[in-house]
Amino acid sequence: MTAYSDLTLTDLVTLLQTRQMSATEALEAHLARIDEVNGAINAVVTLDEDRARAEAREADRRLAASGADRDVPELLGVPMTHKDSIATRGMRTTFGSPLFADNVPDRSAWLIDRLEAAGVVTTGKTNVPEFAAGSHTFNPVFGTTVNPYDTTRSAGGSSGGAAAAIAAGIQPAGDGSDTGGSLRTPGSFCNLVGYRPSLGRIPLGPGRNPWTWMSRQGFLARCTEDIRLLMRQVSGAHPDSPVPAREDGAFDRRRRRSLHGLRVAWSPDLGLGVPVEPEVLRVLTAQLETLRALGAEVVEAAPDLRDADRVFLTTRAYDFAASYGDLVRERGAEIKATMRQNVEDGLGLGVDDLFANDAARARLHQATTAFFRDVDVLVTPAVQVLPFDADLEFPTEVAGAPTPHYLDWMRAATLISATGLPSLSVPGGFSSGGLPVGLQMVTADQADGLLLDVAQTFEEATGFADVRPQMGAAAGAGVPQAVGV
Repeated sequence: MTAYSDLTLTDLVTLLQTRQMSATEALEAHLARIDEVNGAINAVVTLDEDRARAEAREADRRLAASGADRDVPELLGVPMTHKDSIATRGMRTTFGSPLFADNVPDRSAWLIDRLEAAGVVTTGKTNVPEFAAGSHTFNPVFGTTVNPYDTTRSAGGSSGGAAAAIAAGIQPAGDGSDTGGSLRTPGSFCNLVGYRPSLGRIPLGPGRNPWTWMSRQGFLARCTEDIRLLMRQVSGAHPDSPVPAREDGAFDRRRRRSLHGLRVAWSPDLGLGVPVEPEVLRVLTAQLETLRALGAEVVEAAPDLRDADRVFLTTRAYDFAASYGDLVRERGAEIKATMRQNVEDGLGLGVDDLFANDAARARLHQATTAFFRDVDVLVTPAVQVLPFDADLEFPTEVAGAPTPHYLDWMRAATLISATGLPSLSVPGGFSSGGLPVGLQMVTADQADGLLLDVAQTFEEATGFADVRPQMGAAAGAGVPQAVGV
């Protein structure tokens, strides 16, 4: 049997549903892997083994009672840690902040409710930056999470703990969230698929502002098929959400296995001169031939994103102020400076700023809608840099260009966040030093099924997702070359 640490989520579900592995066996393998590798990467920061074992025993009871019909939730018995900024009932959820170091929520986020209804065994929490602000995972409560491919490097963030845990074989997939790249950046750094869905695909709540549009919850996994599996469990309308959900079967099945007839636009700098490290561009530019070999017409083009910086920064500042304004007013001295500045920027917004942001967002929507009438998929670098030194707060330059603001090195992701469109990072190759590089893919609004189809076709053609880090007993393979089809 394949080692637990090498199983995809789809593989694990098959083993559980066919009784070739019990939920208790899966849990013990999960816990053993945490013992084996977590000390080196600091991904899992809270663990409740007693709760998990009780849930696994109950899952085994249900699996045994279901008999041959197997009429049980699809994820029954799957062990999973959750992101430490996503509220989980009865389990410490700190947001990476000393102010919440002992916080135990009495209710879960809807995403966790749906995962648990689907049968997931909740085992613990994964590390995040303080208040999930930033794309490098470190905080004063638990310290820094590092990259399984090189433990001197960043795992990305803010879902960096989840990404490191998945890449290291602790679990095959996991939840996260993404405002400015918090699924796509750790996906890129840790050689995973990091998927940010269209608005409404995963209802966001409960919270103070149920109309929030830019922040999304989503998933990280070693393969696209596992993203599809997870989305079948959690997508769809919630009775308490004012945001409509599209019910179109986007995650039910794969609709295409080639890229024939698709027009793919490649933009190395998103049309705005966004700086990108030469090694990142070298790796990703080589993949254009793979896309052509798969049948796509590849052109170099980008939508007009001139309004995207304004939309991202204004909306993000507003959302942070709405969520944490009171906390910063009362205890700002105990919160990291960059986070405090995010909130203060939001509190300083005036009505003219909000009017201007609405107008900019309207122009941006018009520009991207027009672009995707002629193009099916936009591909770009997911991150402008390779995984960087984990001792840094953030990269201070990209390709020789200074990054005075801690978000500047993330613009390849933040510009796309501002559009509101579905996007993901898929493994796109490796640097000459063996560090993962992610390819970002973007489609029109609600075209999530197409996005996953294209990513899966590319993933299967290249084999990059199969290259695992050498940690513990799991030895990685050599770096494969892109293949023609």
